[in-house]
Amino acid sequence: MPKIATADVVDRPQLLEFLRSRHHGVLITRRSSTDGVQVSPVACGIDTDGRIVISTYPQRAKVRNARRNPNVTMCVLSDDWDGAYVQIDGTAEILDLPEALDDFVEYYRCIAGEHPDWDEYRAAMLRQGKSLIRVTIDSWGPIATGGFPPELDA
Repeated sequence: MPKIATADVVDRPQLLEFLRSRHHGVLITRRSSTDGVQVSPVACGIDTDGRIVISTYPQRAKVRNARRNPNVTMCVLSDDWDGAYVQIDGTAEILDLPEALDDFVEYYRCIAGEHPDWDEYRAAMLRQGKSLIRVTIDSWGPIATGGFPPELDA
């Protein structure tokens, strides 16, 4: 029996429910020197306000690109390669340390739960000099799976 592709149109609450348990994504930002894009695999989560959050370093191309042009696209994937995924268009903002320290705590919680030593975690973030990309979701496509087109299911 062939696997049939799906494309389920969902509202925002359904989208956020789908995203909360998925932490693998591909972030697409726009390059400055060409019409091309920068594609970056990322770990991501959903904060309490329904925004996508990504921890990274300020020197990365995705940060430079998003600072210059905050219009980004993401594809959030299921852990299973053949699992469901969704494309999201949004507006990125970059949060830098030390002001973003509490935002990093929320980032950790939405991906991994409670840390055994928050003081240690905060110190590590400061030592590493990280940045947080926070994406406000502007629009999204259907939650989709790959496979044969439904009309070929005979």
